[in-house]
Amino acid sequence: MIAISEPPNFLKLLAHDLRWQLLTTLAYSDRRVQELVQLLDRPQNLVSYHLGRLRQQGLVSERRSTADGRDVYYSLNLARMRQLYLASGQALHPALNGAAMPLETLEEAPVVEPVRVLFLCTHNSARSQMAEGILRAAGGDRVEVFSAGNEPSEVHPMAIEAMAAINIDISRQHSKHMGEFTGQHFDYIITVCDRVRESCPIFPGDPEQIHWSFPDPAAVMGTERQRYQAFVQTARELTTRIHYLLMVIDRQNRGG
Repeated sequence: MIAISEPPNFLKLLAHDLRWQLLTTLAYSDRRVQELVQLLDRPQNLVSYHLGRLRQQGLVSERRSTADGRDVYYSLNLARMRQLYLASGQALHPALNGAAMPLETLEEAPVVEPVRVLFLCTHNSARSQMAEGILRAAGGDRVEVFSAGNEPSEVHPMAIEAMAAINIDISRQHSKHMGEFTGQHFDYIITVCDRVRESCPIFPGDPEQIHWSFPDPAAVMGTERQRYQAFVQTARELTTRIHYLLMVIDRQNRGG
């Protein structure tokens, strides 16, 4: 006899219209509450309530802005989302366990022009440089990737060290001013610093900017090991974000 069970709480949580809209909005870019209120045209207290429900389940995380400490950025925890999504499918049928389909069922992606991506942070010394290196290594010929800042300095030695630990060499990269790229076309402009988000210039075609709210690892105080671990953590989180970005790029190339 087939056992009848209740739908997983995860699916019940997603079934609410506003919570689904919040998740789909945060899937593209980190946002502040005020931005979510404007985008979704809903009262702030209602948006805050449902953000709280999503945070309780670990689907959404928050981080105070380094540009304005009164603001909080919310981001989607894609790893947690995927874990619960696959678990919900498995609860319905073993065939929905997320295992990859046989390779012969996948169509070969068409040959397309490389996607142009620009990462921006204040000093172009750590976060944006690391993101540039990770995406170039992971994306190969699919991408042309650059990074810049509004107050460029030099690539941080610990950023180079942390990237070398994952076999990515950024020692030959150098800091550049974002003004060098004004007038160029980009498919994605991704700010990885709260401060630079407010000063990002306009680019041809005005691609919608994506924001990833990352703290500056170079600002971490403590022992040399603690400071280095901040760069390692940043590299780890950037790798996750970039992995999912490439999935979006590949889906678009396939016309999905």
